[in-house]
Amino acid sequence: MGRLLGSYADEEELDRPDLNKCPDCNCFFPGDNCPLCGKECPENMRAGNRPAVKKKKKKASYSRTRFVEWYHSWWFIVLMLVVFPIAGIILLATSPHKKWTKILFISLSVAYMLFSSFGVGPLISKVSSLLDNPVNTKLSQSEYISACVTVDPEEFYRTAGHYDGEFVSMTVKVIEKAWNYSDYNNKSTYYLCQGEDGGEYYIAIRDCLLADKQNLINGDVITIYGEADGFCEVYDANGNLHDVPCINVAYLKTK
Repeated sequence: MGRLLGSYADEEELDRPDLNKCPDCNCFFPGDNCPLCGKECPENMRAGNRPAVKKKKKKASYSRTRFVEWYHSWWFIVLMLVVFPIAGIILLATSPHKKWTKILFISLSVAYMLFSSFGVGPLISKVSSLLDNPVNTKLSQSEYISACVTVDPEEFYRTAGHYDGEFVSMTVKVIEKAWNYSDYNNKSTYYLCQGEDGGEYYIAIRDCLLADKQNLINGDVITIYGEADGFCEVYDANGNLHDVPCINVAYLKTK
């Protein structure tokens, strides 16, 4: 049924373009005067002169339900983050969950993996070792060599603490290649050395060469220029552990 004449207009319904409309009462009527207030209908409110009323969009009374696969459920992702963190991170990254929650949980998971694998102290030392150069790179080769103090290998072994952090130079004989398992990803090569005439002691040199990089052979006699770096633990070819004075070598010369 149509709207009764003289009734009020409903905001949610369409206009009646075939009737006049009172600007004060908002009611529709066919005559010249409003049946409620008696006011004459102005020209801009008469039938055919009024602009068309836009129909308002009605909001849906329902929301779309989003189904999540079981392997993307929070309980399963958290379980995998604890049991198998890599798989848990992959599942979380590919899940339909909110972006900020995924970033938060992935960051926490990576931090958990690092601390559980290395611990706080070793992790900090490993990061700092990556950021710090083991040898001085600001000096030229000639300046570096000139800054080194010549030291007898046996004297250095006996009083290594005295030279800690100092630029030193000495002539040594390579005994064998060694391994330092605390060095991050074994980036550096270590060698066990003695004095040129042998001896009952070892000195570890760490290959941090800035020029003339080369592989050393057992028995090579070399003159090294580097920085004393306290003591380090290295293993020889037989798996024996040696806690010996260490030198980070920047330059060397072979005889």
